[in-house]
Amino acid sequence: MNNRTRTLLPLIIAVSLCVGVLIGYIISINSTKNIVSIARKSSFNKINTLLELINHNYVDTVDMNNLIEDAIPHILAQLDPHSVYISASDLQNVNEEMEGSFSGIGVQFNIQNDTVMIVAVIPNGPSEKLGILAGDRIVEVGDSTFTGSKITNETVLKTLRGKKGTQVKVGIKRNGDMLHYDITRGDIPINSVDISYMIEPATGYIKINTFSSRTYNEFRTAINKLQNSGASQLIIDLRGNPGGDMITVIEMVNELLPQNSLIVYTEGKNSPRKDFKARGNGKYQNMKIAVLIDEWSASASEIFAGAIQDNDRGTIIGRRSFGKGLVQSQIPFPDSSALRLTIARYYTPSGRSLQKRYTKGDDSNYENDIENRYLHGEFDVQDSIKQVDTLQFYTKNGRVVYGGGGVMPDIFVPRDTTKYSTYYNKLINYSHLYQFAFEYADRNRQMLKQYKNWQELTAYLETQELLNDLVKYAETKGVRKNIAGIRKSEQLINNLLNAYISRVLLGDDNFYPILNQTDATVQKALEVLK
Repeated sequence: MNNRTRTLLPLIIAVSLCVGVLIGYIISINSTKNIVSIARKSSFNKINTLLELINHNYVDTVDMNNLIEDAIPHILAQLDPHSVYISASDLQNVNEEMEGSFSGIGVQFNIQNDTVMIVAVIPNGPSEKLGILAGDRIVEVGDSTFTGSKITNETVLKTLRGKKGTQVKVGIKRNGDMLHYDITRGDIPINSVDISYMIEPATGYIKINTFSSRTYNEFRTAINKLQNSGASQLIIDLRGNPGGDMITVIEMVNELLPQNSLIVYTEGKNSPRKDFKARGNGKYQNMKIAVLIDEWSASASEIFAGAIQDNDRGTIIGRRSFGKGLVQSQIPFPDSSALRLTIARYYTPSGRSLQKRYTKGDDSNYENDIENRYLHGEFDVQDSIKQVDTLQFYTKNGRVVYGGGGVMPDIFVPRDTTKYSTYYNKLINYSHLYQFAFEYADRNRQMLKQYKNWQELTAYLETQELLNDLVKYAETKGVRKNIAGIRKSEQLINNLLNAYISRVLLGDDNFYPILNQTDATVQKALEVLK
């Protein structure tokens, strides 16, 4: 058996299984055949046979398509947590995330008081070109009212997104006036780099939210901009990044490592080991680097962090990453659905498999892993982590690193709970703080637009009695005033208020710089780089 055959074998088996499920019942049989003859066919396959028996002999009419759609996920659930079936209705959204774009009208929205509120208008998108503004309310679509309790995020996305070149008619309320627009949908990029800015002289900060086909170019553009502003060192923030395209992250790491440095390798029962090494043409090999991770940094984020750590190329700061070290291949079906089948594991240069433990056919512990880490105290005490991961590996320079369940940071930063209170948690968990910030910004939009950056806006906001107003607002929502909780969380609340108001008025570029001022992990990275 050649290498190609061995590589494709698990895919062939899986595809045969699922395609058999999809088409088995379609195979026509003579209506006079009895149940016994079906079961004794020489090309016996239990799944195909079962479906044929149900289709031709069951007492009632059965929707075979629905039966099959329900059965496939149960089959895959007996494998690993990341082998999944993607229905035709979901595949488009999945592909849009990977490709980094979709077709729509080009707005970011939020639902407030059963009304679609435009939070931001995407530059150069269809809506901006027509003069639609942040703060506008979409109250009509087509000839129908588009408000009420039945309006959900999913409803809005399905209504406003659509094929490029098609039109959607919207009615917008602005300052009491009704405006109508015929918007021609166009390609809208999904940016994977949330922000890049100079956080300190010589230090650039980049936050990456996913790895799509566009991320590599966004990453290079961001670093080039920062270098032109004087950056010689970088903070690369991968916290909350669930991963994405493996080839994209390999290209990104290639920009940072010297020639022949191993970035990652993959290997599986039917997939021979394949090494991915730096080509030596990276433009940023001499920049000092700190990479931030947390428990939601997964997959491609862990490839990035593991490669930097094992090559002693930078410092990993934060908390233990998620622990997804399985490689999936996506196999399309004729009905536009797809199978994502795990075909290999990936390993960091030191040989670590970062996949955390799982039990085939039982996802309960896997799904509760993050909660169990929290209960175990891992987010607060570094020593509790080593009780989980004891497998030792060695970096290029001989440093000990740990495997068996995510990337262990070089420098652990616990949750900053000193400013947390029950009162603060209620404001956050029920979105009262964000809703107040949005309503304040929207109500005062005309007056506040004179402030051109977060520094100017924050200076003004700090002269206002926003905290008192927030407390009164929260009381109308059922959150009772708590003096001790307010005092404990005052700095955190004020910082978030300023950040959210700035985001509504000025966008993400003026959001993260405010948050980072009190972010313990970012501040630790600045300390390390110095």
